Amino acid sequence: MNSIVLDRDGVINEDSKEFVRGLNEWRPIPGSIQAIADLSAAGFSVVVATNQSGLGRGLFSLEDMQAIHRRLRQLVEALGGEVKGIFHCPHRPEDSCSCRKPGVGLLQAAERDLAISVRGAWFVGDSLTDLQSARTYGCIPVLVKTGNGLATLKSLHTQQIHSFPDNSLRVYDNLAGVARALLQEIPAPKSDR
Repeated sequence: MNSIVLDRDGVINEDSKEFVRGLNEWRPIPGSIQAIADLSAAGFSVVVATNQSGLGRGLFSLEDMQAIHRRLRQLVEALGGEVKGIFHCPHRPEDSCSCRKPGVGLLQAAERDLAISVRGAWFVGDSLTDLQSARTYGCIPVLVKTGNGLATLKSLHTQQIHSFPDNSLRVYDNLAGVARALLQEIPAPKSDR
């Protein structure tokens, strides 16, 4: 079974500079829930890997975050899909943990806990740390223009960051665009006729 890794804030839902602190502040980006359901229905193991330093900063509780994740799963399930796993890093940047992206601890946890491989999977994010984590772990880096995506794209060009010299970075308007492109790459099932 194929896997796909998604960042949360800015990819699945609207991001906030003040952090998404609770369910009342969580707003899915139009088309993102359907995109997840479509990918799942096509046989992809959908994994969410998200930095949530607001936990470590005391800005929201574990229960607040879990309520968001329950709602995400419910919405996807209502459309016939499944989120295979959601992995979060609660640490602040200064904590120097291995799970916070651009580290790869969340990807390792997903592989261990779900008994799947994410190497070679598309990793969809809106920030440089997502792209770096993808590249480090052998995933295919995919940037969306939602969330911080446009600023990240501008930064990649303006600062002439050469993290992707082989043009391996794929860029899409949003998660719905990613899903359409990825589903078009899947070979059609062979007919029994």
